[in-house]
Amino acid sequence: MIPRVALPLLLALCIARMWVMPLKSSLWVDEAETAFVVHHGVDHPSLAIVPPVAASVYYWLPRASEAMFGFSEAVERLPSLLVLAIALCFIGRLAARLIHWEAAWFAVFACLTLRLFDYQAADARPYALGTCVAAASLWLLIRWLDSGKWLDGILFVAAGALLWRVHLVYWPFYFVYSIYFLARSDRRATWIQAITIWAGLILALLPVAISALAMNRDAALHVFAPLPTWSELGSSFKIRLVAACGLGAWVLAHWRKWPRVEAPTLSALALIAAWWIAQPVGLFVYSHLSGISVYSTRYVSIALPGAALAATAAAAFVIPRPYWKPLALAMGVAALVFGGSWRELWPPHHNSDWRGAARAVNTQVLGPFTPVLVVSPFIEAKPPVWSPDYSLPGFLYCQLDPYPVNGKPYLLPYGDSPAGKQYASTLVQSTLPAAGRFLIYGPGSDVRPWRDWFTARPELTGWRSRLLGPFLDVEVALFEVQ
Repeated sequence: MIPRVALPLLLALCIARMWVMPLKSSLWVDEAETAFVVHHGVDHPSLAIVPPVAASVYYWLPRASEAMFGFSEAVERLPSLLVLAIALCFIGRLAARLIHWEAAWFAVFACLTLRLFDYQAADARPYALGTCVAAASLWLLIRWLDSGKWLDGILFVAAGALLWRVHLVYWPFYFVYSIYFLARSDRRATWIQAITIWAGLILALLPVAISALAMNRDAALHVFAPLPTWSELGSSFKIRLVAACGLGAWVLAHWRKWPRVEAPTLSALALIAAWWIAQPVGLFVYSHLSGISVYSTRYVSIALPGAALAATAAAAFVIPRPYWKPLALAMGVAALVFGGSWRELWPPHHNSDWRGAARAVNTQVLGPFTPVLVVSPFIEAKPPVWSPDYSLPGFLYCQLDPYPVNGKPYLLPYGDSPAGKQYASTLVQSTLPAAGRFLIYGPGSDVRPWRDWFTARPELTGWRSRLLGPFLDVEVALFEVQ
């Protein structure tokens, strides 16, 4: 009786603390990108330089949310929270079907111990939707192979076809479907039905594959990270969670002398292992073979439920039925205690405070002609795409869309750019000295070097500068005549 009440209550507390409370914090730059697409549409001319951004079906969700409730950070993120909650339901059902019918709560709380899984709930980006569609598609695949019904197969095709349309980086996940299908020797689907279903999925994915191959020709222009290391690959598997659950359960079993239990089937373990490793390994191998890094924690986050299920399966070899729910309670308490960010009352979703930085700019701007030098946070903001007369609103400065600043913007490129320095040199000849005050606004890693550069200019001798932040990883520098 106690677990029956305590488990839902504990889940509600975890969701409230780790998912709901970060909703109202500032958008980070990729979420500002979402707001830009929602407000200006996928056909906006500035998005032509980043075709993968506009290729996702995800944007229908924040667009619908904003149409109902108006714009705010919480409204923009609400769809991600809802679809990740749905994903948790599917993950629990998958754990019950693949591992043990009492293992659902344990798997759910195992997911919640993973910070990157919880991160998706308050992230106005496609990753929570990808996790939800992936979990739903696997549930439908199992239903189809269990029943042999055409309807279940068709629903699986629909979910599988949707996944790649959520994000183009999800292509390795299709190995999970194939591995499980081949591992299921007891499938009820006939070969004729199976061939038809797989052919339908391939045909549904063909337009996406053609588009992805076309976009891949310019993939090097959008690389924002170095090639992944073996250490990064290893960390994506969340070995500590899996080992802690497996070893902890083994110790308890020997200490309490639990009876032997039936292990998960080989086909179930094959699905879990494939979900756990396919995405990280696929992107890791592709990155090193092509020399183009497409590996990031966000892109492999679709594998996190696989890690949680792997942890649950590791424990399932020794946990008898009566102990699943008490151990799930312990897992939930661990998730809440260690993942609750208790040092802050309202934890930020991301290490960025563009909203606070924009407010700081606006408190210092004395009029519509006060120069505000805005640094782009996007790697694409380099010549020839970038130029001083880049048209606003535009993707390269999409942080200005949810958080506009007063004054007159002057646009600086991404990183240490000779063209940017040349343009800045023209500004210090007349525009900035004539204004008597100007600000630099952008990522802290760029604002600080620009501050040093302007401080060293002889034209600004006698000026003083100070930083108004930091606003997490965003910064504002104020220059004014003494």
